[in-house]
Amino acid sequence: MTGIGHNGGPSMEAGYGFRKLAWKKARRSLLPALPLEVVRVRVARARRLGLPYQTYATIRATAGRDIVAFLFSGNSLGLTARRIEMPEVEAGRLDGLSGAAARLGAVYHAPADVLAVNGARLEAAGPAPQMTASWRATRETLRGLIREEGLPLDGVVLVPATSIEAEWCATAGLAGSVPAERFFAPAP
Repeated sequence: MTGIGHNGGPSMEAGYGFRKLAWKKARRSLLPALPLEVVRVRVARARRLGLPYQTYATIRATAGRDIVAFLFSGNSLGLTARRIEMPEVEAGRLDGLSGAAARLGAVYHAPADVLAVNGARLEAAGPAPQMTASWRATRETLRGLIREEGLPLDGVVLVPATSIEAEWCATAGLAGSVPAERFFAPAP
């Protein structure tokens, strides 16, 4: 039985057992068989980035490359017009990323001032797209910041704090997104 809504899996008609076996074998052959040492290196890399292995592996598999940078929105860093210094939790988490991945900030207020105050925690800061900006303007703003640092778009992970910021990932063609509440949550 096939038709709209059918997932193409094995049917329940006669010969079901053989089709189920063939289906499982075909799916298994699609999954890469990574050597144990490669898995160990990737687990260590995920730990170094402070990400759960499943999140890291999903982003890596989707993007086809390793994570080379994080792009933080000003909101995810706890920055406001009146507070340009990162709160302790966010500052500590970014300190832990030092040397593991580039740290970029797309901030709404005074990128130069944010960089001056938090310079050891951010490699670069630029203006965040305005909420009323078109998709094209948003894409060009974010890509411009990333390109200035010489980073590949598909190696940059977005850390947004709002649903509007979360859309930046697809708009700019980034590797993936990890919500700020998950990224800055204490390690279990």
